[in-house]
Amino acid sequence: MALKATIYKAELSVADMDRHYYGDHGFTIARHPSETDERMMVRVLAFAMYADPALGFGKGLCVDDEPDLWQKDLTDAIERWIDVGQPDEKWIRKACGRARDVVVVSYGRAADIWWNGVRDKLARQANLTVWNLPADAAPALAALVDRSMRLQCTLQDGQVWVTNGRETVLVEPVRLKGA
Repeated sequence: MALKATIYKAELSVADMDRHYYGDHGFTIARHPSETDERMMVRVLAFAMYADPALGFGKGLCVDDEPDLWQKDLTDAIERWIDVGQPDEKWIRKACGRARDVVVVSYGRAADIWWNGVRDKLARQANLTVWNLPADAAPALAALVDRSMRLQCTLQDGQVWVTNGRETVLVEPVRLKGA
């Protein structure tokens, strides 16, 4: 018998001082049985970093042809493709051919090893941005997980502050490659 996804409800308030974007977003997150709380919260962080009314969660782990998050225009063309973790470089190149803008948010202990292995292969992808989170960021974000989450994210000067009202996490993503 197959395991089912765990459902989480989230209300996310984003105040992005750098982009002058301020918005409230409510969404349901289906956490795949093989997904960790850390990965799920990195997806939420990526949403906050690129928040937009048209940005939505893809099927990610469940479907090979969809990203973790994506933003489409009114013609269904993919404007932004966002993956978290350490995706295969062939997968990233394919995404760069399908979307106007591709973002990878890497995290975890193996992120540096992954990036050193794919950096040269992805150097020519002009529409690719790669971020790396500090090693302690994903576990700290996972501590904020609740089945019904109310999170506030403030982004300013390259820092992301995430709070659930009781605990606050500071994340300082490092840009490894810019589009």
